[in-house]
Amino acid sequence: MWNNYHTLNSISRLLTGAVVIATLYGVSLHLVQPPFFPIKEIHIRTIPAGKDNSPQLQHVTGEQIDHLVRNELAGNFISVNLTAVREAFVKLPWVREAKINREWPHGLNVVLEEHRALAYWGDHALVNSYGEVFRVTVDMDLPTFTGPNEASALEVAQQYRRFNQILAPVDQKIAEINLTSRYAWRLRLDTGTILELGKYDIEDRLSRYVLVYNHSIARWSQHQPLAYVDLRYPNGFAIRAPAVPEQPRKSALKREA
Repeated sequence: MWNNYHTLNSISRLLTGAVVIATLYGVSLHLVQPPFFPIKEIHIRTIPAGKDNSPQLQHVTGEQIDHLVRNELAGNFISVNLTAVREAFVKLPWVREAKINREWPHGLNVVLEEHRALAYWGDHALVNSYGEVFRVTVDMDLPTFTGPNEASALEVAQQYRRFNQILAPVDQKIAEINLTSRYAWRLRLDTGTILELGKYDIEDRLSRYVLVYNHSIARWSQHQPLAYVDLRYPNGFAIRAPAVPEQPRKSALKREA
């Protein structure tokens, strides 16, 4: 074999190639470690949401982002784990979704989507505009949803929008929706009136309420909104007027002079 010129050339090329590959591998391992290719810039953008389509973050603070970068961002431009960075951003209470990508030569682009609070979920959470339950502590003027489980929040959110559209002609809005464990619907309006819709034909029943409101129901609630309207009857409804506070009785005894 040692006298075979072609064999020796082949072995030499293989050894040279192996040395080059090993050298490149060693160099690459060295380069992916700091201080080479440090991340110098992080560009934060948000998906516009809300009536004003503001591109600014509404709830996620600069302090939260700085804390995350200091504690969760590991490696350099090449070695940083984008999946881990995304997961860290999604853990922020108001972040619904995050997208991360590299920007050559030393930057990261971060696009955040914040939750848009639609309602309270009971007294311990919120529902966003997608009908998803999330947990933050806030003090906001929002309606309240309740249901048999958190998975029902999507259905409640969808019905909330339909119900408010139906109620628009009488200028009433929903303050609270309760979906019971038997999947019966009950609404409390911003006027304080409770509407009992039941399980079936709920939108038709609410439409019937709106249809007859100005002709009949409004006359019963000229001075004070009705306390309760039961719409589960096939050809009508039952109403309950608000309780009238009892006037204190005047004493029949006269004071002696």
